[in-house]
Amino acid sequence: MIQLKDIKKPEDIRGLSDDELRNLAEQMREAMLKWVSTIGGHVGPNLGVVEATLAMYQVFDASKDKIVWDVSHQDVAYKMLTGRVDAFLDPKLYRSISEYTFPPEAPEYDLFYAGHTSPSITLATGLAKARDLKGEKYNVVAFIGDGSLSGGVAFEGLDAAGALGTNLIVIVNDNQMAIAEDHGALYDNLRQLRETNGTADDNYFRSLGFDYLYVKEGNNLDAVRQALAKAKDSPKPIVVHIDTQKGQGYVPAERNREEFHYMPPFDLANGLPAENSDAPDYDTLTGKIAMEMIEKDPLTLVVTAATPGAFCFDEATRKRAGKQYMDVGIAEQCGVSVSAAAAKGGAKPIFVVESTFLQRALDQLIEDLSLDCLPATLLVQGTGVYGIPDVTHLGFWDEVQLSHIPNLLYLAPTSAEEYRAMVDWAHQQQNVPVAIRVPGGPYHETLVPVEPNFDSKWQTVQKGSEVALIAMGNMLAVALEAAKLLKDQGINATVINPRFISGVDEAALLALEADHKAIVTLEDSSLSGGFGEKVARLAGPTSMRVKCLGLDKKFIDRYNVDDVLKQCNLTPEGVAATAQELLK
Repeated sequence: MIQLKDIKKPEDIRGLSDDELRNLAEQMREAMLKWVSTIGGHVGPNLGVVEATLAMYQVFDASKDKIVWDVSHQDVAYKMLTGRVDAFLDPKLYRSISEYTFPPEAPEYDLFYAGHTSPSITLATGLAKARDLKGEKYNVVAFIGDGSLSGGVAFEGLDAAGALGTNLIVIVNDNQMAIAEDHGALYDNLRQLRETNGTADDNYFRSLGFDYLYVKEGNNLDAVRQALAKAKDSPKPIVVHIDTQKGQGYVPAERNREEFHYMPPFDLANGLPAENSDAPDYDTLTGKIAMEMIEKDPLTLVVTAATPGAFCFDEATRKRAGKQYMDVGIAEQCGVSVSAAAAKGGAKPIFVVESTFLQRALDQLIEDLSLDCLPATLLVQGTGVYGIPDVTHLGFWDEVQLSHIPNLLYLAPTSAEEYRAMVDWAHQQQNVPVAIRVPGGPYHETLVPVEPNFDSKWQTVQKGSEVALIAMGNMLAVALEAAKLLKDQGINATVINPRFISGVDEAALLALEADHKAIVTLEDSSLSGGFGEKVARLAGPTSMRVKCLGLDKKFIDRYNVDDVLKQCNLTPEGVAATAQELLK
């Protein structure tokens, strides 16, 4: 019987019998579970597509056909087949590869980086056009699922691909879930197709020009293989819709599909997290604040784009929220526009969204929300260096993007107490849209006394002279520690909490010149285009020297937070040394 460790390339499974393939699928699931329970990661999506992956690489020629994976929540079996199996078998190598498709790892197979959802069909459309222009012959396949169809670029891709009139195969992995339950009329149609074995008169894919095949047993290798064989070499676009079980083969993941979408390290025997911590964190606090707002005001509307778990809005909490909660699916553009229009209609929307995903909605932030100056509140999670440390999920650019939009006020709280106060203020005011940069990193209940009204004034936390440390959000704690180090050197530094980062308190900044020679700004986001550069521009005509500390303008992958902060001098020691150098 073939062993998983012997699979080095997709061609190695081409001649295997069904019994050998079923045994291989068991080995793959066993390796997946050991790997993900040790280091954490996406559990259910990967377990659910093992058979489909094996079938796909038996039917298609990986050395010639082009296969585009969407979101990569479901690519572990694929990685095992494409030369990376040792990384899932040897615990010493568990962290040696990315969880997502990553071209530097296997450029002949990983065609694109894929961490965000929904672009696979559009990318496949571009590949098909290039193939046809060059007069080449091969299959182009997009593998999409896990809620990704609700993303705007997936709709756009289906619309464009349906009119191609050439070979393009879309495999829709339908596990009846996004991260939590799926939402939207499209998923109602998928349900109708499942219930009618693919024969419903209403067929979204056929309406867009696709041929269509339905596979009821999506975890049956032979059933999927037969359907893919029919779709192979199709002269026109075709959808193969497979009905799969999220978490297949691991009972805890089958029973708790939302919880096991992504898990930190867990006990494989019972599915319980390896570490349970009751320590407070800002994600849990965000969920508590959102629910408090719902209970306090019947006009509150909490909106999410398929990530309720990111702010601890579990199923029971969502039921309590009732009609005051709305999940728009993986569609941040829709989330921003819905929030803007709800505010226009007199509701009080709170859109809770991850920084890395909000970048998809830049146009709506400008055109629908800020141009009309509508008073919605955005709670932006996973920002800066404390966000998700994967190259496809970096939260480094929210401040750069949001702070340059007219009318939009972007606030950066330094502690839990200030965060609560900012949300309450934003929710009550009716003048401007307000985004709040949810703190990351160490949890601080209170750092400094909270001052009311957050729209235009800096807060001087500690009055000194010679050098001013202006620290954005969670960098204030670093600035306060740096000030202690400077005091030991005879320098009494001023420490400022700017509170709002979409502008500068010009009066407070220019007043510093009277008794300050230097300014150091601190931000754990992109230095290029960031808050510090705003300060430096306005301080330019003065006699004060300015040094801006922040993150370099580059993509980094699977980084260590402490290492990055040290490299950028965003530590108490680094800030103190920078200030001393400026004063020389």
